[in-house]
Amino acid sequence: AAKQTEPVTVISLRKLSLGVPEPQQQKEPRTFTVEDAVETIGFGRFHIALFLIMGSTGVFWLAGSLLIIGLASVVIPTIGWRWLIRIASIPGIILIMAFKFIPESARFNVSTGNTQAALATLQRIARMNRSVLPEGRLVEPILEKRGRFADLLDAKYLRTTLQIWVIWLGISFAYYGVILASAELLERDLVCGSKPESQVAAVTAGDSEESQSPCHCHLFAPSDYRTMIISTVGEIALNPLNILGINFLGRRLSLAITMGCTALFFLLLNICTSSAGLIGFLFMLRALVAANFNTIYIYTAEVYPTTMRALGMGTSGSLCRIGAMVAPFISQVLMSASFLGALCLFSSVCVICAISAFTLPIETKGRALQQIK
Repeated sequence: AAKQTEPVTVISLRKLSLGVPEPQQQKEPRTFTVEDAVETIGFGRFHIALFLIMGSTGVFWLAGSLLIIGLASVVIPTIGWRWLIRIASIPGIILIMAFKFIPESARFNVSTGNTQAALATLQRIARMNRSVLPEGRLVEPILEKRGRFADLLDAKYLRTTLQIWVIWLGISFAYYGVILASAELLERDLVCGSKPESQVAAVTAGDSEESQSPCHCHLFAPSDYRTMIISTVGEIALNPLNILGINFLGRRLSLAITMGCTALFFLLLNICTSSAGLIGFLFMLRALVAANFNTIYIYTAEVYPTTMRALGMGTSGSLCRIGAMVAPFISQVLMSASFLGALCLFSSVCVICAISAFTLPIETKGRALQQIK
């Protein structure tokens, strides 16, 4: 007989979830700003090339000035003005060709909505520096408020703005003053016990009516041209010391020291000295006034936030032009009437600027650039 099969019961266990299944969270796309890209790329070959190109503007300007000064007394009688202008234009042509290397600012392109151009610029810089950009998409926060002139006079920046304006005006006044006064100084010939060579080359016409006129010319002697050339070199010769002072002493103290030294050397011009001493005084003055300009440019760009930076630089440049317009009246007109009075005025303005620089309320050394007010 067949054996009866016993029934088998199979139980299947299944985990039941009473809750609603959670949707998978989507990851937000990564983004980065121009500042993030700059930090990631770091310092490299692009920045070195940019430094050399931008720094060469001053070198070529100086070279052009020295070229014109040198050729004016030697070559013009031989080749004439036309060839001189052609030769002097060579540095400008070289600069125009070099500026083609410099791309448009990535921040400017982003602010105008041209993100692709900004990204292309950053990628080019990253390739030159052998680096990579951050992962994600390039974005830039939209600024709801743009800078206004009234922001410069806001309670937070009022004192800083007024002191910066005074400094810009005084620095420009001293800078163009010492340049324009150089001819007056050489004409007076402050070298002790020597007869000025310019008087030997003076244009005279015997007993004619022109010889009795106070409006007469004194031609520069070769030694005068040498003095001008050497003193002009001072504008770039002490730049390394200026950079060290800015980075180690800070912007305010460095500017206060150079402005105070400028005031001192203006007064030293009244001392009867040797030819080498006069050259040394003019050399130091040109170096100091150039250092003042370097420092105030850096400080003004750093002290204001992004929304006000262009306004701060623009208004300061306007005060700079006022100082440049006043300088000829002092270095040419007043100096002819009272030599010591003109020097004291230049020195007094520099002292005021030194005090204003030392008492500036904000030190920007080691301070990150402010993005918003």
